[in-house]
Amino acid sequence: QVQLVESGGGLVQTGGSLRLSCVASGRGFSNYAMAWFRQAPGKEREWVAAINWNSGSTIYSDSVKGRFTISRDNAKNTVYLQMNSLKPADTAVYYCAIRTRDHPQYDYWGQGTEVTVSS
Repeated sequence: QVQLVESGGGLVQTGGSLRLSCVASGRGFSNYAMAWFRQAPGKEREWVAAINWNSGSTIYSDSVKGRFTISRDNAKNTVYLQMNSLKPADTAVYYCAIRTRDHPQYDYWGQGTEVTVSS
């Protein structure tokens, strides 16, 4: 079993920045990749960014490319999402997820942290 705890959400004005964190804990789990997803009110959950835990390679959705940066701290089993130039369209609950197997599906999810961008 793996637990994911997100933090760092809040209220910010358009053009502002926030940094989200997600700590993974549990016994004897493997970490293949971690990712951030988001779900805006009344919308489907959307993938935002992902990072390969071994190589550190990253990928981003077109909607956040150039504004958001995903990074990791292997020693702390923590993934970050630095969000710059925030827009009202970025308002959502942000979730982190982890892949603990060599498999495309994310196994565990956090409870989410809310980000609100005011215009």
